[in-house]
Amino acid sequence: MPTSHDRASITLDRVGLAWPDGSVALDGVSGAFGSGRTGLVGRNGSGKSTLLKLISGELRPGSGTVRVDGEVAVLPQRLTLDVGRRVSELLGVAEPLDAVRAIAAGDVDPERFEQVGDDWDVEARSEAALAEAGLSPDFLDRSVGELSGGEAVLVAIAGIRLRRTPITLLDEPTNNLDRDARGRLAEMVSTWRGTLVVVSHDVSLLELMDDTAELHGGSLQVFGGPYSEWRAWLDAEQEAAKQAEVAAAQALRREKRQRIEAETKLAHRTRNAKKAFENKREPKIIMNGRKMAAEVSAGRLRVEVAAKEAAAKSALGAAGERVRSDRSLRIELPDPAVSRSRRIATIGDEGRSWIIQGPERVALIGRNGTGKTTLLRRLVDGDLSPTPGGHTAEAHTDRIGYLSQRVDGLDDSRSPLENLVAVSPGIPEQELRNRLARFLIRGASADRPVSSFSGGERFRIALATLLLPDPAPQLVVLDEPTNNLDLDTADRLVEALRAYRGALIIVSHDDAFLDRLGIDLTLEIDAEGGLREVSA
Repeated sequence: MPTSHDRASITLDRVGLAWPDGSVALDGVSGAFGSGRTGLVGRNGSGKSTLLKLISGELRPGSGTVRVDGEVAVLPQRLTLDVGRRVSELLGVAEPLDAVRAIAAGDVDPERFEQVGDDWDVEARSEAALAEAGLSPDFLDRSVGELSGGEAVLVAIAGIRLRRTPITLLDEPTNNLDRDARGRLAEMVSTWRGTLVVVSHDVSLLELMDDTAELHGGSLQVFGGPYSEWRAWLDAEQEAAKQAEVAAAQALRREKRQRIEAETKLAHRTRNAKKAFENKREPKIIMNGRKMAAEVSAGRLRVEVAAKEAAAKSALGAAGERVRSDRSLRIELPDPAVSRSRRIATIGDEGRSWIIQGPERVALIGRNGTGKTTLLRRLVDGDLSPTPGGHTAEAHTDRIGYLSQRVDGLDDSRSPLENLVAVSPGIPEQELRNRLARFLIRGASADRPVSSFSGGERFRIALATLLLPDPAPQLVVLDEPTNNLDLDTADRLVEALRAYRGALIIVSHDDAFLDRLGIDLTLEIDAEGGLREVSA
């Protein structure tokens, strides 16, 4: 249920922001984040990252106020790194660390002592922070360029904890993390002190939160409890709202029916009164009095039934406002006509190979840097040479749909419609427009250059060109698809892939996502480069 904090660390009061082109990013958002851990959720494009930038001071609101009680540290969604910097700089301890080491080597310059301050244990604390992130103490003297993307993210987060910043904002921290690194991050988050706001689509991470905040329709609401509890509350609330809407619609129909019946009765009385007046059955003064009384009575009745109908309309409107009318993706994949005995692909190494056939679902897992993406590229490109790790992949069909982590299969100079035409020749334009509309690319948007779309929109366009060509792909290959998906879109993709009758190979570190797909075979590339089958 919704909650409020007695002591808010972050307060937003009617915050609004418009981009230079006039488009509205946020409009009148109010709410508060208290101490503890809060997961911030919402659809792609709802303004979550923008909200974090306003809280951090990177952006200034066009209207309203943002009040923050304490220093703010930020991990952006895309961590821009100077590869020549040292890890100690990324941790934020380079100056006191260098000073302590210089003094230990005999440097007695007073400036060195000023640089240290009271931080004489900086090296021990830094090594402990790295160890907490699952990294070796010798990382302290490495350059950032020697780290993987996931290791750099963990170091940056470890540095924030090391500096004990009162307020921390993390924007999609698990996007570049493999399974092991996600586990380390989870351990750090579980013991986080101070105020932590995390934007994420990672359900496992959101389950570690004390509160869940949703940015929806320009409104920010904070709920007490982790994601699953908030989701259960929202589902129940929406079910009640739909039932209330149905009841209100029935009440409105009833009031309309009663108004019509009342009007019919009044019309009948008017006709009878007119006949009686014309026949002059009673004195004129009496008949005029009855006519006036009837008109007053009719007026009252009309006002009464009109008021009841208006109240019913108002109740229906109020009930309807509670029911969310979000436009959801409708991903309906065409039938690729793959029989269960049809050989689709072979993946292996020097010791063993696995044949993928029919509508089999295969997960390829392993730490970052072990060669998973390279193996997928060999498969898609038809390259039969072994990878540097000695793995091989061969496709037995040329009908392959591939979506890379970088979503780089689109021609940015072309429109979404033109990109879809390129992979679906011969299909009428209106049918292709209808297919794009399922991915919320409608009207004139289908004719804009892809380069003009946001990251989330680009991903939807890429999904459309991957999943909707004719003839349908017999093999769909996805490399970390959930990095770019909001939770609702991920739900729709799961539904579509579960119903898909072709083969699927997917690389993902998101265990919850894989579990929902009904994986038939899991292959792991281990730290030594070996390829092995992992039992469920």
